[in-house]
Amino acid sequence: MYQTIIFSTADSIATIKLNRPEKLNAFGGPMREEILDALEKIARDDDIRAVIVTGEGRAFSAGGDIQHLKQLRDNKDESGFRNILSYGQKITGAMRSLGKPVIAAVNGPCAGAGLSFALGCDIRIASDKATFGPSFALIGLHPDWGGSWFLPKLVGTAKACELVFTGTMISAQEAEKIGLVNAVVPHHELLHAVDSQAEKMAKNPPGVLRLAKESIYGSLNSDLEAAFARETEAQLKCFYSEDF
Repeated sequence: MYQTIIFSTADSIATIKLNRPEKLNAFGGPMREEILDALEKIARDDDIRAVIVTGEGRAFSAGGDIQHLKQLRDNKDESGFRNILSYGQKITGAMRSLGKPVIAAVNGPCAGAGLSFALGCDIRIASDKATFGPSFALIGLHPDWGGSWFLPKLVGTAKACELVFTGTMISAQEAEKIGLVNAVVPHHELLHAVDSQAEKMAKNPPGVLRLAKESIYGSLNSDLEAAFARETEAQLKCFYSEDF
């Protein structure tokens, strides 16, 4: 059904696997459109309670397809470039607004827009072989897919500036140390570890997880009093639900 991703569901968990291993899962061809389509299907399916995103082969994602981006620039195709940016924004926006947990299983290099894609997930679990970096500056571009918004909220402004300004790739262990990823596991245990986390989350009431996700991210742009009000409203919804 899809050309550049593998979409599967099992036991209330959906998996989106980027599938351009020969290009280190760079975002090219119809991949952006296919990811967004899969996310929209997940949003409509109440039987799906958690989502895993990962990459086929040795990489999570190397980011944008540089050759294609250069072609757009050489052809002065601003409309095509804007379309790419728009789809990236729609993808990370859809993951954040999705009322279900989204876990990134980072199996290898995670760079540029690939990093922004991972940052748009709720949780990141990394293989000990994974590396991370907002490598945009190295090719003369600016972070996109919301990366410049996600990154400082996870690692602080100083570390975000360091990573973006240098384009440096860091190890999974360093990523865990600075709060970029939740956990690092041996490479051969990655999918088992992520499946285990997803299964735990999928067992909890979906309405509760949706409200909790809304509250957690809503707190990023509000003060404590607003958080109190939001929590009270959410708790009352839970109080009258059949899940309590």
